[in-house]
Amino acid sequence: MHRSHARCTIQALVLGTLVVVAAHAQTPQQPLAAPQQPGAYTLTTGTQLVVVDVVVEDSNGKPVHGLTRDNFVVTEDKKPQTILNLDSHTADQDSKPGPALPKMPPGIFTNYTPIAPDSTLNILLLDTLNTPMKDQSYVRYQLQQYVKKADPHQRIAIFGLSTHLYLLQGFTSDPEILKDVIEHKLTPRASNLLDDPVTGDAAQSLADMIIDPTVASSVAQFEADAGAFQANLRTQYTLDAFNDIAHYLSNFPGRKNLIWFSGSFPIDLLPDASLNDPFSVMYLNEEEFQETTNLLGRAQVAIYPIDARGLMTNPAFSAASHGGPLAGRNPGPAAMQAVQKFDTAQFSDHSTMDRMADDTGGRAFYNTNGLAQAVALALDSGANYYTLTYNPTDQRWDGGYRNIKVALAGQFAKPGLNLRLTYRRGYYANDPNSKSRGLVSATIPTSDTTAAHAAEAYRRNAISHGAPLPQDILFKVRAVPASAAPEDTIAANNSPDPAKPIKGPFRRFAIDFVALPDEFKLTPAANGNHIGSLDFSAYLYSPDGVLLNATGNTVTLNLPPQRYEAFLKSPVAYHLEISAPVKGESYLRLVVHDVDSNHFGAVEVPVAAISSLPPAPEPTHSSAAPH
Repeated sequence: MHRSHARCTIQALVLGTLVVVAAHAQTPQQPLAAPQQPGAYTLTTGTQLVVVDVVVEDSNGKPVHGLTRDNFVVTEDKKPQTILNLDSHTADQDSKPGPALPKMPPGIFTNYTPIAPDSTLNILLLDTLNTPMKDQSYVRYQLQQYVKKADPHQRIAIFGLSTHLYLLQGFTSDPEILKDVIEHKLTPRASNLLDDPVTGDAAQSLADMIIDPTVASSVAQFEADAGAFQANLRTQYTLDAFNDIAHYLSNFPGRKNLIWFSGSFPIDLLPDASLNDPFSVMYLNEEEFQETTNLLGRAQVAIYPIDARGLMTNPAFSAASHGGPLAGRNPGPAAMQAVQKFDTAQFSDHSTMDRMADDTGGRAFYNTNGLAQAVALALDSGANYYTLTYNPTDQRWDGGYRNIKVALAGQFAKPGLNLRLTYRRGYYANDPNSKSRGLVSATIPTSDTTAAHAAEAYRRNAISHGAPLPQDILFKVRAVPASAAPEDTIAANNSPDPAKPIKGPFRRFAIDFVALPDEFKLTPAANGNHIGSLDFSAYLYSPDGVLLNATGNTVTLNLPPQRYEAFLKSPVAYHLEISAPVKGESYLRLVVHDVDSNHFGAVEVPVAAISSLPPAPEPTHSSAAPH
């Protein structure tokens, strides 16, 4: 079944038709332990396509419409490529309503998100990890100004980043919802990994206050090491977040514009190709770095970095720095060193912003206090673009970086027109059929457009409270009380945190998953059987993300041909039960995991939303797979 067909059919699934997946063996329950790291899903062979979104603007920044395939020229590593297809996208296409999701009965939820095929999606990311609180407050104020005049047809989601990525609001075109989220959820948060999480001002070094040069040198080295450690942590957390964003967005069609508000930009998503060793200045896992880069390309994500600090001047020249290093008429070497350090840091940040935007087809905004205007410009630019595809002439999947260049031909190539093209500048040529874990191909097999997900960071995010809900596996789930009265003990096979045991009385909840069999990737074996492992889990979290309880099971499938044919004809279902304290607020994170492909689906439900529902009838199937 084609993926788009599956997304439509998921609406028709009825939980009353529950069946149990067939299995030959079943692993013990270990919901609190990290699952074994799976290998990447083997993509089917076929023609590999490179997809490139191109924004064409005139000298005034206005979109240029009406171009055809013959007006574009594409080269890869300076070798001409044949454009197979060109689609034009304009802002007025976003005014078309997407498919409506039927109203769910009480206690039934789905991770399906209805999105029109030709729509452009926009994401606002407030980076509290790398931004001082005072700048976060200014971003919040500017976004409040923006949503007052926001186009009601633009689909916008809002994310936050601390030490992990969290979803504040899914895609919506309702300005009132956006206003409410910005007003009540977009609250400033202090970052523990910034020198000054409030103002961002660099504190005076302890080494500068020590007279003994030997001691001062040791202290300076200690401060440098501590600063590097914090910077590396911020870099890794930021890369993980972009990895999660790319995974999440890869399941939606079309272009996505990521508006990233940050007070510092610790990562450059592509290595510096001008160096002999492009990775010599990076402290990240190279495979993870390549995977994130390729995932962003495959998901058609263009990054628009916006410097949350606004218009910046060297604090040494500020009137507020009276008595500072430049207060005297003849500033010494220390003062000039402070000036140079600020200028160098600012240049580095802005260079990184420019490269990230150029490499993904976006645009950077810095040294401006008009953040609301920057958002409007970014969303307008990202809504008018062309999508072209080509089959690369170089079919060697050696993991090397391939440079893409797009130019205009004919009358549109005249220098006097000053037309500007923005697009992603390349990809890593990883083998699309490789079984190597952690390397995702940037090309798209025409016979299977589903992305493969294998990063461990993605697994952590998929099960985390408040994180984006992955949609690799579309499913419905019923979550209702399993009993009418509270209970003194937790449900069987639950695993509460032994360090912080939850206290009764408890309410036991019945969790019934159901999905189409096409959502799972069973691998054919040499003996003709189809094998795979499906994991069903339920996690109970406190409002601040502390894991309180969990349950789950992994079903191992080894289906002979006849049983496999039967498997394909019925929905896949599973039943779990989990207990939650009657007192206090908590949330259920319900997760389906196709272990072999590392695909996930997740739904998150406030316990308060289901605790007053009528109890579920006794399940007609067991949580244990039949023999």
